[in-house]
Amino acid sequence: MTIAMSEPAYHRVVLKLSGEAFADTTVGYGIDAAIVGRIAEETAKARADLGVEIAVVVGGGNIFRGLAGSERGMDRARADYMGMLATVMNALALQDALEHLGQPTRVQTAIAMAQLAEPFIPLRAIRHLEKGRIVIFAAGTGNPFFTTDTTAALRAAEIRADAVLKGTHSGVDGIYDSDPRRNPAAVKFARVTHRDIIERDLAVMDTSAIALCRENQLPIVVFDVTEPGNIHRVLTGEPIGTLVSPVSKHPGT
Repeated sequence: MTIAMSEPAYHRVVLKLSGEAFADTTVGYGIDAAIVGRIAEETAKARADLGVEIAVVVGGGNIFRGLAGSERGMDRARADYMGMLATVMNALALQDALEHLGQPTRVQTAIAMAQLAEPFIPLRAIRHLEKGRIVIFAAGTGNPFFTTDTTAALRAAEIRADAVLKGTHSGVDGIYDSDPRRNPAAVKFARVTHRDIIERDLAVMDTSAIALCRENQLPIVVFDVTEPGNIHRVLTGEPIGTLVSPVSKHPGT
């Protein structure tokens, strides 16, 4: 697919990918190398073409989800740590795919594992980004009871990113007033505020992540990462998905 060149809308972003986006669609879990490769190719090409500094936060739900473990009787903190380890596996898979494309990367983890990755150090992460490397943040915040959505918001604030790009999957291409997979009449918003998300309890990211973005004036773009070319489109500011803006405006449709 050929995408027209354009000026980037952002200088530095955090791209949030769910673990489920990496899953083998035939079974719903595991790591599909073809899917990871496509995401890596689009991310690397967008970075090269646009010069945008890209950091990635990846979830681990395709391997293990801490909340699901706790619902089956596991200690919640222990289950969450297992989920953090799952995000490291996904981060290494994405790193491998990016490096095969010639894109330099660094994985930084919130849990020390020196043989695999660097520890998370904000200034070091910023320096890597300035040198053209893609930085992948793994192991969540390093603490139980926090989601990788919150990790994305936190890391974006720490590295002074311009926006959080929330890549969705399963055919949902933005924020709706109800689940479009269950309600064909669901209305998609072109733009909402952080306050709208919290007050209307719109299902997009957990409340702590939204609040953190709101406090730091961080816009969020929610878009379908499974659609080829969308990473480039969202980085150039093309109006796809839904923009969550700090500016108080009425939601559009």
